[in-house]
Amino acid sequence: MKEKIKNQKWLWIIGGVFVFIIIIAITSGGGEKMPQQAQVSQPIQQTAEEGDQSIEGTQRTVEKPPEEQTEQPAENPEKQKLLFKVEKVIDGDTIKLENGEVVRYIGIDTPESIQCFGKEASDKNKELVEGKLVKLEKDITDRDKYGRLLRYVWVGDLFVNDYLVREGYAYVYTYPPDVKYTEQFAQAQKEARENNRGLWLGCLEQAVVEETPTPPPETTPPPETTLPKKEIICSYNAYNCSDFSTHAEAQGVFEYCGGVTNDIHRLDADKDGLACEALP
Repeated sequence: MKEKIKNQKWLWIIGGVFVFIIIIAITSGGGEKMPQQAQVSQPIQQTAEEGDQSIEGTQRTVEKPPEEQTEQPAENPEKQKLLFKVEKVIDGDTIKLENGEVVRYIGIDTPESIQCFGKEASDKNKELVEGKLVKLEKDITDRDKYGRLLRYVWVGDLFVNDYLVREGYAYVYTYPPDVKYTEQFAQAQKEARENNRGLWLGCLEQAVVEETPTPPPETTPPPETTLPKKEIICSYNAYNCSDFSTHAEAQGVFEYCGGVTNDIHRLDADKDGLACEALP
């Protein structure tokens, strides 16, 4: 009997130990699973956060302010408009830029400084552009034979070439192939003339030549001029005194084209037979 009771005690002890081991095993297994679940859920949460950041980043790209957006190309790139600062006004239709380039206005011609309304034209040009940023618009020809840029000039929305003609400070001067605004300039000149503006009121004797005159017989250019004979233009107004470096050069062209009898370029303002006397 005692031995039977003793065996039952051992069975209870062994059973208790076995149950204890099972409980510990179950408890340990559950403890290990919890961190694993936490580890799995954490990357998922991070991925979601990263996804939110990615979406926000996309929204920032779409809504970034205008100053950070890539500049769009001009609507009409053929106009080739660029900004430059005017350092000096040479006369009514010629300026010098801060970068050293000299620009001759296309389509117009203002009187020389010693001619009627020449000073007024030069002063008005200074008022409009000197020290300011201007937009330059090219037509067909890039430069003339003197190396000057040929351009239409704008200050903001003001078309300087047109303004000088429309207000009576300049004549229309058409020199093909640069004829983009010829009709506009012609209308501007008509308006100025009909309203007696500027030179049309005080300089009527210097009215623009409407028809191309017959050029005089060709003669050999005098030695003073450096221009080849075939390049000298006598059929229409093509030069200003600012186109020449010396009085002798201007005088050579003046005499070649007929002198006082055909001063088509208006180089002899006082009609004394001497062209561009202000030049050295």
